[in-house]
Amino acid sequence: QVQLVESGGGLVQAGDSLRLSCAASGRTSSYTMGWFRQAPGKERDFVATISGSGSRTYYTDSVKARFTISRDKGKNTVYLQMNSLKPEDTAVYFCAASTRDTTSPQQYRYWGQGTQVTVSS
Repeated sequence: QVQLVESGGGLVQAGDSLRLSCAASGRTSSYTMGWFRQAPGKERDFVATISGSGSRTYYTDSVKARFTISRDKGKNTVYLQMNSLKPEDTAVYFCAASTRDTTSPQQYRYWGQGTQVTVSS
């Protein structure tokens, strides 16, 4: 059984940085790990994913050059470093795990409870 627990969210000002963490329990070393976000009244959208090997990463266009996804297999943890935050980044951020190398949230079986990120202007 895979369990995911996110942490690191909070209230920041535009231009600030945050690092989200996702601590995983269970066998996730070969899984694709992803970060997704959901703003009020909107669908859950792909933000970034990293392959099981860590060699492939994908980002949605709006966060490229600002966000970095990484994973530490020794700690079984995935990170999302978020720099130059903007008010439009405000959302609940979810960590997820999939056996497929995909950015589609429908292909992710395991989900964390989410962590709120609020960026004020």
